[in-house]
Amino acid sequence: MSVCRRTMPNILITGTPGVGKSSLAKELAEQNGLEWLEVGRLAAENCCFEEYDSIYQCPVLDEDKLLDLMEPKMAEGGKIVDYHSCEFFPERWFDIVFVLRANNTTLYDRLVSRGYGGKKLEDNVQCEIFQTILEEAVRSYKPDIVHELQSNSPQEMFANLSKISEFIKQWRQITS
Repeated sequence: MSVCRRTMPNILITGTPGVGKSSLAKELAEQNGLEWLEVGRLAAENCCFEEYDSIYQCPVLDEDKLLDLMEPKMAEGGKIVDYHSCEFFPERWFDIVFVLRANNTTLYDRLVSRGYGGKKLEDNVQCEIFQTILEEAVRSYKPDIVHELQSNSPQEMFANLSKISEFIKQWRQITS
């Protein structure tokens, strides 16, 4: 998929659960006229699950079914994809990738407030400590399109919103 075929960019917002992906993606979509694809919701609405993981208390994604569903949407452009993993999405889909990060205390508090506990809480905090999602993004996409953003406060969310909105504005100017 080449940039010149689409009139709007495709953006991936990824990171450990609790870093603020959905809040940022929703606001970006509203402010910039893009479509927010919340992968978890999209998968649930279209039965893109294989089984249920009783340890993590969540369904297991059927990646192939989800990718088949998303392919025509992504070809249109103008999508903001929000998900806590990224390595299975095709590189050709995205013009830029943002990995949101949060400090351990902030992330821990956010996850506890969501009801996370035990192994699920521990593994997600460790995932953030070891930069698992950031490393996954750098391995999966061209390094020059992967950007790490801190997401610990409303001020940082506002700064991230401004930064990504500026990218969208510049992308539109270059491709018009």
